Amino acid sequence: MLPKSKVDLYAAIRRDARTGMSLRAVMRKYGVGFETVQRALVSAVPEPRKKMRPRETRLDPYRPLIDAILTADLTAPRKQRHTVKRIYDRLLDEHDAVDVSYQMVRAYVAGRREEIRLQAGKGVVDAFVPQTHKPGAEAEVDFGDVTVKLAGELVTCYLFAFRLSYSGKAVHRIFASAGQEAFFEGHVHALNVLGGVPTGKVRYDNLRAAVAQVLGLSRRRVEAERWTAFRSHYWLEAFYCQPGIRGAHEKGGVEGQIGWFRRNHLVPVPEVDTLAELNAKIDRWDQEDDARRIRSRPRTIGEYFATEQPLLAPLPEDPFETGRLSTPRVDRYSQICVRMNRYSVPVRLIGRTVRVMLHASELVVYDGREEVARHERLIARGATRLELDHYLEALIRKPGALPGATALDQARAAGRFTPIHDAWWQAAVKAHGEREGTRALIEVLLLSRHLPHEHLITGLAAALKSGALTADAVALEARKAADAEPEEPAQPVVPGSQPGIAPLPAAVRARLPPDTRPLPSVAHYDQLLRLRRSDRPTP
Repeated sequence: MLPKSKVDLYAAIRRDARTGMSLRAVMRKYGVGFETVQRALVSAVPEPRKKMRPRETRLDPYRPLIDAILTADLTAPRKQRHTVKRIYDRLLDEHDAVDVSYQMVRAYVAGRREEIRLQAGKGVVDAFVPQTHKPGAEAEVDFGDVTVKLAGELVTCYLFAFRLSYSGKAVHRIFASAGQEAFFEGHVHALNVLGGVPTGKVRYDNLRAAVAQVLGLSRRRVEAERWTAFRSHYWLEAFYCQPGIRGAHEKGGVEGQIGWFRRNHLVPVPEVDTLAELNAKIDRWDQEDDARRIRSRPRTIGEYFATEQPLLAPLPEDPFETGRLSTPRVDRYSQICVRMNRYSVPVRLIGRTVRVMLHASELVVYDGREEVARHERLIARGATRLELDHYLEALIRKPGALPGATALDQARAAGRFTPIHDAWWQAAVKAHGEREGTRALIEVLLLSRHLPHEHLITGLAAALKSGALTADAVALEARKAADAEPEEPAQPVVPGSQPGIAPLPAAVRARLPPDTRPLPSVAHYDQLLRLRRSDRPTP
């Protein structure tokens, strides 16, 4: 491998020459000339690159004239100073500078005007003044974009950071969007981790999640109403930075923190199946970062935070609802549209209006007080997320629609419709015909509302092995698998919940009405067993 820099090249040449390699061999190895090898042997430090002479331009004869005009403007009345156009017009009228363009003059004046002000002692030096922060008083908040390989696909997500100014203790969270729901949930998570609320100002830039309008060059803002309510709930005092790069300097702590966290924990690009998995890693990284020191500070972040944490204001007792409520109507495809994305709900709700609580990472659908669906929030716009279980009542009447169903493709991609399902389906179609075999599979899928997914897969495999291609046989084998694990009694799947997603809270399950649907019958399977016993010869 060739050296990366000229210093590396000189070091490699000197090393090879020291081992006895001939100069000609060194020249061939590195593709350099004799003079380069000689310079490397003389000095290990390459000679500095010669600066090229500035290229002459047509504006050069007029630079002293422009400098004189800009110098005179320093003492002229503020409203009677030269603009770029006036300087250009004077060059044309007074000096016949027809070979100079307006763009050349504008580019020169843009940089030269401030230089002349600084040389005259009238410019303002852009300096950074060190600040001292009181413990428990101030914090900074911001978002930063990150790239994540989510379920095998590269997507852009957003890293929320809440940083205490005194200790440097920071709490991070990754969301699919930087909307208001993520903004609120990031605050709630950070304040719960920190165990309190800063008593002084929290610095923000002009995020649309918080600021509806910037009023001129002042620091006055028209806030979003929900953000005002959120601040009031947690007693947060907001300090809004100036727009642009100057505002970034006013909260440089969190700006640098996001860059440091991204470089040290998100390189290389993380590969995860869900954002929940990535956020679990981020929580662990935040705890590990308590052991590091910021620059030359004598103590660690965790040690400073131990001093700061007792000085934070207590958290409010009541939680704040961070989700956004909407009431879409279910279309004839049993879907609702939320933020330009479509999600499925049970087909019995077609034509009805449902309530949707949209959170940063998921959305929950309610029919009255009953939770009927829960989906992971989609990242891209115009996407669709369908749950096969929501369409089973329709598919039992239209089994021919199952092979081409979009919900079936998504269930396969998510791993909920396994190769065992496909093998059992093919065998059932071969035994009972296309329509009846597919209907038998749908009856098996309905069992997932009462039986755990892993037991149902075991039942499918056992039924396929024995050639029992009915839903009753699958139910029987699945119950056998469940009975074989008495130490861990299986929890029935709650209607409306999704496989692979955390179960519903106990308070929500308590509000759900009891499931009055009858369990699958095994009467036909029992008759089949009796027929087999009657065929046996009597002794």
